[in-house]
Amino acid sequence: MLILLLDGLVRGMQRQITVYLANTPGSVVATQVGVRNLAADNSLLPPGTEDDIQKIPGVARAIPVLSQSVFFELHDRKIFAYLIGYDPAKGGGPWRLAQGREPRQGREVVVDQTLARLHGIKVGQTVEVGGYRFPVVGLSAGTNSWMTTLVFVRKVELERYLLIPGLTSFVLVEPQPGVSPQILKERINQLSGVTAWLKPELMAADLRIYEGFFQPLRLMRGIAFLVGVLVVGLVIYTATVERQREYGVLKAIGAGNARMYGLVLSQALVMAFLGALLAVLLAYLVAWLIMVLRPQFLVVLEPSAILLALLSGLGMALLSAIAPVWVVARLAPAEVFRR
Repeated sequence: MLILLLDGLVRGMQRQITVYLANTPGSVVATQVGVRNLAADNSLLPPGTEDDIQKIPGVARAIPVLSQSVFFELHDRKIFAYLIGYDPAKGGGPWRLAQGREPRQGREVVVDQTLARLHGIKVGQTVEVGGYRFPVVGLSAGTNSWMTTLVFVRKVELERYLLIPGLTSFVLVEPQPGVSPQILKERINQLSGVTAWLKPELMAADLRIYEGFFQPLRLMRGIAFLVGVLVVGLVIYTATVERQREYGVLKAIGAGNARMYGLVLSQALVMAFLGALLAVLLAYLVAWLIMVLRPQFLVVLEPSAILLALLSGLGMALLSAIAPVWVVARLAPAEVFRR
C-alpha cells in the first residue's frame, strides 16, 4: 500500500506541475531566448512577438500569455499563486470552470475552487494583491497544487498591474493541420530573441526543477519495498516453521525437494497476491482520504502503478521464500518424528 501511495504522490505532483501546459491549446511554446524552463525562469518577449509568430507559415493560432508569481493576502496570510494573463478571445485561460464565468472586464479573476474552499472565497468577493483588489467572477477546477495555485486574469489588466504594457511571457502556438510541430519549432527558432519548445520538452524541463522533491519519495518507496520483503518473509518463514511436521510427513512418504519447494513458493505467492489486492484497496481508500482532508495534494493511482504494485508483491513473495525453502531443504523426516 505504501509503495502505491508514494508512487501516486509522485505522479500527482508531476501532473500538477505540468497541468497548465497539458491543458492549454497548441503543441509548440515560444519563450525568451535563454529560458530553461517556465517553473523557475522569467520569460519576457517584446511587443509584437505574437504577430511575428502568427505570420510564420504553418501557424494556425498564436496565443500570448503573461504570467507572474504573486502573493495573495487572505486572512492575514500570504498565499503563493501564479497570475495567468490571457486574452479570453484567443484562449490560454481556465479549461474547466466549476462555477461562474471567465473574466470579461476590469480586474476580474478566476481562482481555483480548492483555494476558494480552503479560504472561504466566493464568487462576487474580492481578493487582494499588493494593495490591488481583484473581483472573483469564477472558480476553476484542477488548477491547484501542493505548492501553488493558478489565478486567471485578462492579459491587458495584468500588463497594467505590472506596468509592462504589451509584454508577453510566452506564446502558445497551434500548427495548421498537416504541419509538423517539429518543423514549426524550427521556423519559430529563426526569430530573434525567441526559443521554441515542443510542449513535452518544456514540461520535462519544468519537472527537472522539482526532481529534488521526488528523490526522497522514491527513496521511501525503495525502503517500503525492503520492509515489505522482510515482513512477508517473516510471515512465510513462521508459517513454514510451524508446519515442519506436515512437511516432514510429506517427505517421509516420498515427496521430493522440488515438490516441497513448490508448496512453499505457492504459499508465498498466494499470501503475497492476497496481500497486494488488499493493499490496492487500502491505497484507494487512503488516497481518497488524503485528497478530502488535504485537497491541495493529488494522488494519482494509474493502472500501470497498480500493475507495478502487484508485480512488487510477486517479487516480495519470491524473495521472501528463500529462507523457508532453505528450512524445508534441510528438513529430515526422522527428526520430525523423533519430536
